[in-house]
Amino acid sequence: MTSLKINDTAPSFAGKDESGKLIQSSDFEGKKYALYFYPKDNTPGCTVQACNLRDNYAALTAEGIAIIGVSMDSEVAHQKFIAKYELPFPLIADTDKQIIESFGVWGPKKFMGKEYDGIHRTTFVMDEENKIRGIISKPKTKDHAAEILEIFNSI
Repeated sequence: MTSLKINDTAPSFAGKDESGKLIQSSDFEGKKYALYFYPKDNTPGCTVQACNLRDNYAALTAEGIAIIGVSMDSEVAHQKFIAKYELPFPLIADTDKQIIESFGVWGPKKFMGKEYDGIHRTTFVMDEENKIRGIISKPKTKDHAAEILEIFNSI
């Protein structure tokens, strides 16, 4: 789906999180981070994925890895999702799809025989120089934190 590859420089991005705070790629200069794209707040797979990252957040931050979620949901929807599941990381409300499209994760999908356009669940793992070190195109929602840690442990 995405045309981005390992060792590419990650696209610059800027978007508002659940509290209206601007989060941009320059905030992560000199830091490791994972930018994870997911279809929708409060859906079964997205909830399992977010809770796995929450449950393993201490292990991720101990390795110096920041986590940022991105979907098309509104800031208000993100606030409710974060409050309901006590998520410790920000969620960007990319309602105009600028970040989603710059990372190439928007496109045709199939569900129950129907075709539609949507966000392809994908995680990009970046190093301190904003180079893409891993692309997880079909993350295991129940074990996503381990997938991110494995990428950083292999570089």
